[in-house]
Amino acid sequence: MTGRIPRVAVLDYGSGNIHSVVRAFQATGAEVELTTDRGRALSADGLVVPGVGAFAACMEQLTAVGGIELIQTRVTAGRPLLGICVGHQILFASGVEHGIHSAGVGIFPGSVRQLPTTRLPHMGWNEVTGFGSRFVPSSTRFYFVHSYAALTHQDLPAGAVPLWATHDGVTFIAAAEWGPVLSTQFHPEKSGAAGLALIHRWTDGLGAA
Repeated sequence: MTGRIPRVAVLDYGSGNIHSVVRAFQATGAEVELTTDRGRALSADGLVVPGVGAFAACMEQLTAVGGIELIQTRVTAGRPLLGICVGHQILFASGVEHGIHSAGVGIFPGSVRQLPTTRLPHMGWNEVTGFGSRFVPSSTRFYFVHSYAALTHQDLPAGAVPLWATHDGVTFIAAAEWGPVLSTQFHPEKSGAAGLALIHRWTDGLGAA
């Protein structure tokens, strides 16, 4: 940890895997708060949006706590935000599951779709490649658990930095960085030393700001 101790808010909107995320960020020395309070989430140095499960269900839970407007407000203000797994997926404009389209938060313009392979879910360690990210070194392995993803450059806004992974011959967006937003399809909190290093780099940036 460099500079002052940053304050990180983890958005508690009813998604699972919350406590492992909190512990991972606490391990960096950051001050971590699990909250649904709008003011606390907006004023935090960094906001983490975790998520597991179905896209539509997570959007319903997010809507119930005012999370859509909260995320949009932070991003518009240029305030750092990190989305993880379904917390990454809901940043897109829509998600399609079992033929049903659900609206997302709309930070990214594209859609999250089922990976076009029968070998699902994609579960386990996989290499992430791509260049230009401040937080994710190319050719690093991270832990994934998912069946859906954004698949193309067109799913991201102009100027975004995508990173990629491939499962069963299908390449998808493993992480994306755009302005104040970093989002990862993989789970940094489950990715051992590589994941902790990513979280350290992100929180160090908050403390240096």
